[in-house]
Amino acid sequence: MRTTGSVSHRRADTRRNHERILAVAAEVLPTGEMSFNTIAKKAGVGVGTVYRHFPTQDALVLAVYRREVRHLVEVVPCLLQEHHPEKAFRTWVTGHLARYMMTKRGLAGALQKASTSAPGDVAADAYRAMAGSATALVEANVRAGTVRSDLDPETVLRGLGGLMFLDPDGDWRRQTESLVDLLWRGMAADSP
Repeated sequence: MRTTGSVSHRRADTRRNHERILAVAAEVLPTGEMSFNTIAKKAGVGVGTVYRHFPTQDALVLAVYRREVRHLVEVVPCLLQEHHPEKAFRTWVTGHLARYMMTKRGLAGALQKASTSAPGDVAADAYRAMAGSATALVEANVRAGTVRSDLDPETVLRGLGGLMFLDPDGDWRRQTESLVDLLWRGMAADSP
């Protein structure tokens, strides 16, 4: 079967609308303004388009959460390709994980409600994905000789759990860098 240009164009529009809706929802969900009308207006689509993509608010919340986790995981190979492993780790934590933790905190109430209607364990799936990313970063640093070879990546990830307590309106970037420096001293290859 041949795909015509107009069918292909509609699919591209559908994907763009889907992503635009998710991006806007990610911005407005933490504020508590979970109105499909508001999201549609800010995304530049009709409210019917939002409902076609996400028939319920729970479906939208879960999609936003999964999108955030996916972005957090997918950036790791790029960071490792572009930077030395230590810089990749620090960039992932300060530039990506800290933002994710603040977003997750803003989504916590909506996510808790939405996850009760979702198949599987959304939080466990997200944790496994992040543990995989932490493992990739720790293993790259072990190979580079910058961290101890006996590190457990999940312990490192749990140590980063303090990011949940960052104040999005405060100096969160400096606080994140301080936490990473503290963890790095314990992770470093020359630490006892």
